[in-house]
Amino acid sequence: MGDPGIDGPVWLPLLPPSLGEYLAPNIQPVPLIPALTLLAAAFYLAGAISLWRKGRRWSPVRTASFLLGCLAIIIVMGAGIEGYGLRMFSIFMFQQLTLMMAVPPLLVIGSPGTLLLRSTPHGRFGRPALRAAIWGLRSRWGRLAIHPAFMVPLFLLSFYGVYFSGLADLLLPNWYGHVGLEVLFLAAGILFTVPLISADPLPTRQTHFGRMLDIFAEMPLHAFFGVVIMMATAPMVKFFATPPAGWSLDPMQDQGIAGGLAWSYGELPGVLLLMFILVRWQRDETRGWAKADRRSAVAGDPELDAYNAYLRQLANRPMRRQ
Repeated sequence: MGDPGIDGPVWLPLLPPSLGEYLAPNIQPVPLIPALTLLAAAFYLAGAISLWRKGRRWSPVRTASFLLGCLAIIIVMGAGIEGYGLRMFSIFMFQQLTLMMAVPPLLVIGSPGTLLLRSTPHGRFGRPALRAAIWGLRSRWGRLAIHPAFMVPLFLLSFYGVYFSGLADLLLPNWYGHVGLEVLFLAAGILFTVPLISADPLPTRQTHFGRMLDIFAEMPLHAFFGVVIMMATAPMVKFFATPPAGWSLDPMQDQGIAGGLAWSYGELPGVLLLMFILVRWQRDETRGWAKADRRSAVAGDPELDAYNAYLRQLANRPMRRQ
């Protein structure tokens, strides 16, 4: 069903919002991103099954994580919630936070790059995919995309830039602009998450301390954004200022809910990412100490051996009588 204020092939809800309506299978006329996501999930699952059939190991946890991330995208952009995101600021903010904060860690933990390199055949049909993956790992564009100087500002631009510059009012009335913003949110979230927790081969890899700095740089500004929205006294996005009359929806109250989501729901994934980084840091340090101990037990520690020899030399030296 079209709407005079929205250009493009869209389905807009008529019933007031409810959980049942959010999850109802009211697919948009052109479900582009859900279809591509379903295709990505199918390719991922096919790669995992091919490894299992060959007797090679692939983590079921990683598989479940990636598929759960794909399912979240399909629901957020393919169910009835997508239509309500064209009517309510709070729902659109929930979609944005899910695509930027909740979905990317699930996809990245799935290690799709490693699965691609392991499961793609090296024959005629698989060679172009492998060449593209290797090019991405070695290219300057790949390094730039995950560099903190690019991905952190892009991540914050998806919040401050979209709403404080009027970009939301420019793009949301058009279906293509609406979907474009959702793709931007997902891409920004993935580029922010990859250098933090990805186990895939990357063009460059940050230190654990650098990853913590990125998290600490993002979290306060993210929370501040939510507070600004909650304290605003006028609609920040005019597109959401006139909800359907029959819904009895106060746009300012709805905007306050959007700000509360940005402050609360948006912060939880960041805290979980921080804990993930700390646990991995501690695990890597423990592995490093264990390797050093094994190396010392086999080959010895030159500095420690020299110091022990010096102590023995002192012990064997006759004491001078007074």
